[in-house]
Amino acid sequence: MCFLYLYPMKTLYIIRHGKSAWDNPSVRDHDRTLLAEGIERTKKVAKFLAEKNIKPDLIVSSSATRAFETAKILAHQLHYPEADIRVETDIYDQGAAYLMELLYGLPNEVSSVMLIGHNPTFTHFANKFMDKSIDALATTGTVSISFDTDKWEELHLASKITNFVIVPKMLKH
Repeated sequence: MCFLYLYPMKTLYIIRHGKSAWDNPSVRDHDRTLLAEGIERTKKVAKFLAEKNIKPDLIVSSSATRAFETAKILAHQLHYPEADIRVETDIYDQGAAYLMELLYGLPNEVSSVMLIGHNPTFTHFANKFMDKSIDALATTGTVSISFDTDKWEELHLASKITNFVIVPKMLKH
């Protein structure tokens, strides 16, 4: 198999938030926090990404507490300034079409973006780009896709490759 990497390229990381608590019915869904297990699993994925020397130009997170907590863990491990995490309220309750519009609106100077949000939207969104679809993106599951284009608004026209799909249970320590 031959891989041809043409530059400039755009890389998208689609990451579902870490495992969160469901045990308190008085807490609104938007305000649910990560469980200790979710924090540990997110740290595993963050370590994996750091070991692959991944350095996103932009991290965009849902405004939901569990997603933003996930984004902060990833940012810390990847040496991305927490203050630069862009919070988008509409990621919480909009669909894949909204995410596409968000990408189309990115400045072309941004080469790589990490989106952190929720299912089922993130599974549907990842499946739009992958040759082999997934049933459900697990918590802190990460899909990395590169596009052979220098313009975000041309993603739908670009050839693409799935770099990896990773979930915490695939990782050791």
